[in-house]
Amino acid sequence: MTPPLITITVYGTPGSQGSKRPVGKNRMIEQNATVKPWRQDVRQAAMDEIDRRAAAGEPFARLDGPILAEMVFTMGDKPSGRPTWWPSGVRWSKALWWHPASAPDLSKLLRSTEDALTQAGVWKDDARVVRYRELAKVYVGQVDEPDALRVPGAVIRLWSGLDVAA
Repeated sequence: MTPPLITITVYGTPGSQGSKRPVGKNRMIEQNATVKPWRQDVRQAAMDEIDRRAAAGEPFARLDGPILAEMVFTMGDKPSGRPTWWPSGVRWSKALWWHPASAPDLSKLLRSTEDALTQAGVWKDDARVVRYRELAKVYVGQVDEPDALRVPGAVIRLWSGLDVAA
């Protein structure tokens, strides 16, 4: 596979977008207090990567056309206890690793991150994403996940959808 056109590593607590609550007659606000700081973290990380490339003589042009994407969100420390959803009759140990099968919703994390990448000028519009090669939530330091960070955040990779075989 060809190398990604851009790789962005974001540090911060991933915040989900989607649920809103009414305030007054004609106004809605995000219920999740982490979404605004997360969008700012994503925008800043994207702009820093674009600036780094420009300083290195590798200018980055805003992506337009089909895009293949990969996003792995690192959520925080793995809980020390057995998850409530763990199937009965299946052995459990503190040494086991599993994916964070709890809030926030992966689709809502995706929406907030895509919107931030649009605002940062990484792509013309998130509607250009035609496929996700990987979309996941992992825990900090998850040993079986190469993109698990040491702190909460995300690893984002983008390719031209025209260059990648389906």
